[in-house]
Amino acid sequence: MNFLNRFFLISIFSIMITVFSSQAVEDSGVMDGIAEEYVKLVLKIGLYDGDFVDAYYGPPEWRPAEGEKQDTFPHLVFNDQLETLISRLNKIDDTHLSTIAQKRKMLLGKQLIAIQAKTNMIAGRKLSFNEESSLLYDAVAPRRDRAHYDSLLSSLDSELPGEGALSHRFEQFISKFVIPEARLNAVFQAAIAECRKRTLKYIPLPENENFTVEYVTDKAWSGYNWFKGNSFSLIQLNTDLPIYIERAIDLAAHEGYPGHHVFNVLLEQELYLKRGWVEFSLYPLFSPQSLIAEGSANYGKEVVMSRDERLQFERAVLFPLAGLDPEKAEKYYSVLSIRKALGYAGNEAARDYLDGRMNAEQAVAWLIKYSLMSPEGAKQRIKFIQKYRSYVINYNLGEDIVRNHVEKNVGRKGSVEKRWQLFAELLAMPETASYLEKKQ
Repeated sequence: MNFLNRFFLISIFSIMITVFSSQAVEDSGVMDGIAEEYVKLVLKIGLYDGDFVDAYYGPPEWRPAEGEKQDTFPHLVFNDQLETLISRLNKIDDTHLSTIAQKRKMLLGKQLIAIQAKTNMIAGRKLSFNEESSLLYDAVAPRRDRAHYDSLLSSLDSELPGEGALSHRFEQFISKFVIPEARLNAVFQAAIAECRKRTLKYIPLPENENFTVEYVTDKAWSGYNWFKGNSFSLIQLNTDLPIYIERAIDLAAHEGYPGHHVFNVLLEQELYLKRGWVEFSLYPLFSPQSLIAEGSANYGKEVVMSRDERLQFERAVLFPLAGLDPEKAEKYYSVLSIRKALGYAGNEAARDYLDGRMNAEQAVAWLIKYSLMSPEGAKQRIKFIQKYRSYVINYNLGEDIVRNHVEKNVGRKGSVEKRWQLFAELLAMPETASYLEKKQ
């Protein structure tokens, strides 16, 4: 090849690189604009549903004034705006985007679809449980029949000999492991401190990260993390019902370290502040982000402590703090592990209740029998289902999806460091359920 030919090819390649780079910058700018409009639109929709926006820590001037709320829900206006944003996003050519920018586009697209579905629901559109969960959370929970749960109950039956219904025997057994109200804060603070210490060993967080804990009543949930921005959370724990000893680590890890608090801190730091992705200044509750948030928070309980580590810590620290017998910890967790296998039974109650195949009374009875809830606990769960609907799948299905993703890549016997690394990467760059499942 002579000099002129080489010069010609080099010139062509240079022009192509310049064109592609220019197009990538342009597409990135388009996506930034779509993201800003998305945030402002979701904030406006949130005026009509108090649960719609779970957290916002973006520019204060983007918040709509309460006076902007119209007497009737402007569904058609919102839907047209969402259709326009989805269309504009779809026109962006993936070939001009980096891998991370492609992921950003995919995430934003899934969020927009969820916002559109929830907007239609606010306007009165009826969806089946599975349709709703697919549109809002990008996932559908598997269906398991009554025989599946009956077989699990039979294995628990041998663990709890005695007279009466298994649910009653279970309730009698766990009643011995309630944290006394006077000891509640001391137990939770010890659990939080241990989870935080273990998390910080593997995930660096800003020096100012922090949260406060409040004890509340009259809620449909057992615990809630309200992220306020600037690496700060308010965590509320509901004391309407007895709080059992396993809930100390569960809630400390789920709501705090390495769960929701860490997840939100990393999103704020890595995506909003460092990358300038303004869509992550906002957390719409009814969106694919929630499945990863709840799933990672539930799986985080295993990441922060193995079963043996947890038993050791609880016997040495939490059981004595709660005034409970540490020698009974092993048996307690053996029984709880069988109940955990019943986790999807709650999905069946929610699905059949919301789809009209069960009334509230029948759903409560199902939860008492197959989720081993107390009558009070089952009634509280129905309140949760009525309020949050198919959101229930985010806990158990989300946990399974996150666990499968991490353990497939690290192996069940992989190093602790590798597991933490993959877990932290998932938190700092959230995926969607369908994308993770494709990779499994």
